[in-house]
Amino acid sequence: MTDFEPVHGILDVSDEQSIYWEQWGNPDGLPALFIHGGPGGTLGKSGYRHRFDLDRTRVIGFEQRGCGRSKPHASVADTSLSSNTLERLIDDIERLRESMRIDTWILNGVSWGSTLALAYAQAHPERVRGIVLFAVTTTSQDEIRWITEGVGKIFPEAWERLASYAENNVTGYKRGSRRLIEAYRQLMNSEDMKIRNEASKEWALWEDTHVSIGTDGFVRDARWDNEAFRLAFVRLTTHYWSIVATDESEILKRMNRIQHIPATLIHGRRDISSPAATAWKLHRLWPNSTLIIDEGDGHGGASMVEHWTAANARLSTES
Repeated sequence: MTDFEPVHGILDVSDEQSIYWEQWGNPDGLPALFIHGGPGGTLGKSGYRHRFDLDRTRVIGFEQRGCGRSKPHASVADTSLSSNTLERLIDDIERLRESMRIDTWILNGVSWGSTLALAYAQAHPERVRGIVLFAVTTTSQDEIRWITEGVGKIFPEAWERLASYAENNVTGYKRGSRRLIEAYRQLMNSEDMKIRNEASKEWALWEDTHVSIGTDGFVRDARWDNEAFRLAFVRLTTHYWSIVATDESEILKRMNRIQHIPATLIHGRRDISSPAATAWKLHRLWPNSTLIIDEGDGHGGASMVEHWTAANARLSTES
């Protein structure tokens, strides 16, 4: 493999926001964009680049507004999230494409990143030549209700702890009276740092619990030890899941806009966090898509990663 020098930078987008970006692989290769999950995740150690043939592909990753190396950071209490909307995230991606002088590119989206990839493609279908989605979500009301409350039927003791913390710390909240996600959004915007920190730890424990099926069992995510990461992740997750989710997925209603784009949807049969029904519904509305259900994996896993790498290899030869 040719050793291409990676590059990175900061792009000013709007509203005093700037986003971190990086590029790997062949600068003259087929452009591909990686969109991380969360909401509030990061590029981590840039392992996503190994899912591409770097000799043939110009791989670009970025950290969404408010998280990672993008600024201002959502972990800071007085950082406003008023401009953190799905529409602004789509605009950020388009500004990144324009700044890179890219005409069309392949999209890769993981978990929440798959929602953002779909939303961008539906807004700018002429700019997308192929899509690979991993752990598919559309961030509908049903999906959010399931992951924040429905999964409690599988992990009742863990959900009891999550809900009890909200009941004890959010005035007027009683389970069943309003959405739990809204209670945690309120907690993560508290003026009390102690409350924000405690609430983020409770949420992190819930995250580790519901992703444990389909892996090697319960494993604590070491990223939570980083307080800034944890605060930003939970604040952004509860923010977007409160404002983006609609009763019926807007993404599913707009699938006619991207019917022509080739896509591979990769999902784990044992994904408790995001059941395979979402990927199945999307696939049925998308004639030009291939659905891969991995029987052994959950919300990610080694076998799914192999499918991910193979899907990109196919797109790079077909494009």
